[in-house]
Amino acid sequence: MTASSPSLLQRLKGLSLVSQIIIGLIAGIALALIAPEVAKSTAFIGKVFVSALKAVAPILVFVLVMASIANHRHGQETHIRPILFLYLLGTFAAAVVAVVASMMFPSNLVLNTHDVAVTAPGGIAEVLQSLMLSVVDNPVSALMNANFIGILAWAIGMGIAIRHAGETTREVLGDLSNGVTLIVRLVIRFAPLGIFGLVASTLATSGFGALVGYVHLLAVLLGCMLFVALVMNPLIVFWKLRRNPYPLVITCLRESGITAFFTRSSAANIPVNLELSKRLGLHEDTYSVSIPLGATINMAGAAITITVLTLAAVNTLGIAVDIPTAILLSVVAAICACGASGVAGGSLLLIPLACSLFGIPSEIAMQVVAVGFIIGVLQDSAETALNSSTDVLFTAAACLGEEQKA
Repeated sequence: MTASSPSLLQRLKGLSLVSQIIIGLIAGIALALIAPEVAKSTAFIGKVFVSALKAVAPILVFVLVMASIANHRHGQETHIRPILFLYLLGTFAAAVVAVVASMMFPSNLVLNTHDVAVTAPGGIAEVLQSLMLSVVDNPVSALMNANFIGILAWAIGMGIAIRHAGETTREVLGDLSNGVTLIVRLVIRFAPLGIFGLVASTLATSGFGALVGYVHLLAVLLGCMLFVALVMNPLIVFWKLRRNPYPLVITCLRESGITAFFTRSSAANIPVNLELSKRLGLHEDTYSVSIPLGATINMAGAAITITVLTLAAVNTLGIAVDIPTAILLSVVAAICACGASGVAGGSLLLIPLACSLFGIPSEIAMQVVAVGFIIGVLQDSAETALNSSTDVLFTAAACLGEEQKA
């Protein structure tokens, strides 16, 4: 008697998560084209998935970082310092790429006089002050508002304190970390369904009609991000590892970048990156700290967005830019990017700060922010995909690089 052939559902369950996500993506596009009204109703599925990721991310980071530090043994190596260096190097390099591309392919904007109800920081000092206040935030408030800087600070402090506790306490904390991780894996298993809902509803509701007038600007933005993802980042990884970087680069883009593209939130993608880091065999004491840290300060995509849109405004207004000013803009954009929040559209709020370098008034700068929101369907998705996938890439590069030295 021959065994019955597996059902369609069983075949789908047998596929890898990435394959399932691609199927969900294709199904979402097809539904948006065939039945737009039905596709709009799938928005709820996407919202549930993103909300679930955002819900588990803060508690996961808090428990995982605390448990990793509490159970860290003296003599064990962590590689946070080289990862931090790669984060800062990658963000600055992305800003430089954006400056060069903006000068080679200058963009023009249609700036109107309509008001934009957005509050932007008044200067770099304000951004740094905001970061410092985030560090000393109330732990309950930090968890409720997904303030990952505050969560990291409290997790590190508690982890150091619990290192001096009894073995049983540390074991309980380790078990709690494993329990939260199990919940996260369950949430991630629903990624194909969540991305199906996000894609179908977004295409059915927004479409790409609003983007037609900004094709050139989008081409510069997306071109910079692709160049950084496929050329600049691989060069940095090659410098660190001295071997072909592309297998690692493609893995990170495929398994982290795709999910981040549709969730449009570095914070929401933290659980995905932690799971990928584990599958890559990286040191848990390292990635449990570096991944949430990267979601806060490793912002190559944000640096590109801030730089390109600022220089588009500069070109539109006919303001001359010399080399020293361009270098200063790259530094400011990198610092601003580190202060961008890990949620959708966070980098856009820092454009007025960069515009102030050129004496552009806030009324005009806010119109540039409005342009950013118009093209955000693609810009913010690509930005988050670059930011989040690079978190894993640089963490893996630093860990593997240190292992090679050993």
